[in-house]
Amino acid sequence: MGPIRLLLPGYVAHHGSVQRALLLENVHPTSVPILESAGYEVDYRKGALDEDELIAALDGVQLLGIRSKTEVTARVLSQATDLVGVGAFSIGTNQINLTAAAHRGVAVFNAPFSNTRSVVELAIAEIISLTRRMTERDRALHSGVWDKSAEGSHEVRGRTLGIVGYGNIGSQLSVLAENLGMSVIFFDTAEKLSLGNARRAETLDELLETADIVTLHVDGRSGNAGLFGAKQFARMKQDAIFLNLCRGFVVDVDSLAEHIQSGHLSGAAVDVFPEEPKKRGDAFESVLRGLPNVILTPHVGGSTEEAQESIGQFVAKKLSDYVSTGSTMLSVNLPNLQLEHTGVGRIKLLHRNVPGVLATVNQIFADHGANIEGQMLATRGDIGYVVTDISDVTERGASKKLQALDTTIRLRIRDAFERPEFPPGPAAR
Repeated sequence: MGPIRLLLPGYVAHHGSVQRALLLENVHPTSVPILESAGYEVDYRKGALDEDELIAALDGVQLLGIRSKTEVTARVLSQATDLVGVGAFSIGTNQINLTAAAHRGVAVFNAPFSNTRSVVELAIAEIISLTRRMTERDRALHSGVWDKSAEGSHEVRGRTLGIVGYGNIGSQLSVLAENLGMSVIFFDTAEKLSLGNARRAETLDELLETADIVTLHVDGRSGNAGLFGAKQFARMKQDAIFLNLCRGFVVDVDSLAEHIQSGHLSGAAVDVFPEEPKKRGDAFESVLRGLPNVILTPHVGGSTEEAQESIGQFVAKKLSDYVSTGSTMLSVNLPNLQLEHTGVGRIKLLHRNVPGVLATVNQIFADHGANIEGQMLATRGDIGYVVTDISDVTERGASKKLQALDTTIRLRIRDAFERPEFPPGPAAR
């Protein structure tokens, strides 16, 4: 068999042999050579795009890379018929309609681990700074006032840190906090293994009534909207400190401001906001501005050079692996599957997960003289994904029959022969 060639839906008819990737929001440039080495022409842009701009920019584009400002809506996905993969160069994916992407056969990947350390280090720095009231000492000296005092300044050693959300970030923060001599209590709705001497709280109220410092590290699912408001702030201890480095829509910032101004809370650090400016240099408004012992940062929890380089490499490699081998490992919206390549032709079929699909697919292969060298099926909800390595195809036409199945969402082929383009299948919606 000759050299293997990947054909993506849409590129033959619209753009000759050119395969295109669009990278927005100044993602780390290390991603560019990775995609170029996979055969992609990369359009690299610094800013975000609104919905109409994104639809226009995605004409003929197979891969899209974004961070947190560009929203990939159902409308965008319905019109971006060439799109096969989206990379979120961040932890969060709430800016992408994951269900619509899955139903259009578009794989979505993120970077769930790459900036964990950066967020944790910022949280540690802010916990120490707020506990020592360094913000006020700094402000006084910049104003020309020598305000040397121990009033309100404490060590973190011996204090209790309450972590809401004990995932990758929360658990690593737990370990570092204990190394500083803190006690750790955490709350998570899922079962989590406690690290070190961390203790699990049975309820969120238990954590709030116990912790000297409360920090949020929950994910961006819609159910977390408004998780922390007036009721939760009222439960916190007098002179407690509050941090939010996860999602802006999780916290009622008006309530937070009230509890800072009343003196109930002694300080806060906020890195994410319900509404954020689109680009660097834009005006920022918040009720938290100017409040005492409050640290405001512009969504930079994961924005270290080390983290951004790691994210750029990780997500770009995931996209590259997907288009070249069909691997969906760590995809956030498609069944996770990785089949070791046998060196023959590979057919990748995303389909509706209904009984009998695999039998129908294999019957089509058998009818066309295909010898199956390797096959793997994975399902996720109403989506199924089967990857099949075949050789000895003696009759053409199997691909057209697969594409025409009423269960087909997206068909992609890698082999030694010219193939027709395959737009989204009959089941795509």
